[in-house]
Amino acid sequence: MNEVIHRLIEQYGLIAVFLGCVAEGESAAILGGFFAHQQIFVPWQVFLTAFLGAFAGDTFFFILGRNFADHPYVVRLRKRPGFRHAYRLLNAHPNIYVLTNRYIYGMRLVGGIAAGLSTVSVPRFVILNAISSAVWAALFGTIGYVFGLGAERMVGQALIRHERLLVGLAVGLGVAILAWLIAHHFAAKERVNDEREDQSDR
Repeated sequence: MNEVIHRLIEQYGLIAVFLGCVAEGESAAILGGFFAHQQIFVPWQVFLTAFLGAFAGDTFFFILGRNFADHPYVVRLRKRPGFRHAYRLLNAHPNIYVLTNRYIYGMRLVGGIAAGLSTVSVPRFVILNAISSAVWAALFGTIGYVFGLGAERMVGQALIRHERLLVGLAVGLGVAILAWLIAHHFAAKERVNDEREDQSDR
């Protein structure tokens, strides 16, 4: 079983990291760094994959907001909690917002749409998004690599390599669940704030 998991990670792991980073994938980048420490991936491959996934994801939602503002999917995203707040921040501080939006879990999707709907030019967004994606990929990939180093020192040689991979997968799942709970909490707060703003507007 462990051998099968190991082969699957080797064959499809980088694809999974890319797809995870296209979405809100801090856990995917962290896992990529962990597997790089386990010498399943080459570190630069993890960085490049995480960078491309993050860049592609934000660019995709930017294009949706810029060219398909009236599409039903985009309209639904614009109604998500936090969109108004994201749009206000974007108009007030466009450069800072594009550079930091991806670090706010739960805001990347609406943030990309908001950027597309704003007056931020395409070249400006591409440059800022590339910088942000590179820093993000390096940061979370390094966190995963350092976690792998720390975990190995804690368990020493008590766990064989395949068992450490299972530990890494379990930790990655835990990080994803924790991030989802945090995002759900902040989304609930934003929903309350939006309802209050609607009432005040009336």
